[in-house]
Amino acid sequence: MARILVVEDEKDLADLLVYNLRQSGHQTEISSTGAGALAKASSFKPDLVLLDLMLPDISGLEVIRMLRGTPQQNRTAVMMLTAKGAETDRVQGFEVGADDYVVKPFSVREVLLRVDAILRRLLDAPKDDAPLVAGEIRVDPARHEVTVEGEPVLLTPLEFRLLSILLERPGRIQTREALLSDVWGIQAEIETRTVDTHIKRLRHKLGSAGDLIETIRGVGYRLMDLNAGAKR
Repeated sequence: MARILVVEDEKDLADLLVYNLRQSGHQTEISSTGAGALAKASSFKPDLVLLDLMLPDISGLEVIRMLRGTPQQNRTAVMMLTAKGAETDRVQGFEVGADDYVVKPFSVREVLLRVDAILRRLLDAPKDDAPLVAGEIRVDPARHEVTVEGEPVLLTPLEFRLLSILLERPGRIQTREALLSDVWGIQAEIETRTVDTHIKRLRHKLGSAGDLIETIRGVGYRLMDLNAGAKR
């Protein structure tokens, strides 16, 4: 069971989502405004927020920015629910830190499947708690912490998983399609541009250490294997 906050100003749609989420065993809360969502996120401490981007007070994008700027809420996953389906809208949403993007009108079944996929990667205990290290980057799965040169770096849950997978596979090319499957955890119509957007954000947050993530043009990405020379 997970705590899920539904932020939607269309009451019928919000009630439909909450009913189905509760039928699936989740604990839920509802907010119809951005300000209300931020207040409830602080007290309810959701694992996941289903967030309409077009709210009556502040935009959903601003809600995401404020969540991501709060250390206590930075690890909360966010799934955007919106009528805006253009690629530029999707990219903008991912750039501010969303984990998934569902365009209205949508089927409730699709939303539930995507919710399950997000929660699997968030709530499942890691199989190996050993820290992952590459150069100045250190990932501690047990504490869900990332540091660069000893300084903490705040990553979203999806960015944390993306970085962990790259560190687990140094020197191995990861195609965009493979990363979509392994990181997003669901076979769905998510554009490969999504991967590029998250890699860009991840590199920015890692600072100079972000250069360890190499672009393989036309294919995907790989983490530079700093031990490659020693293996020869």
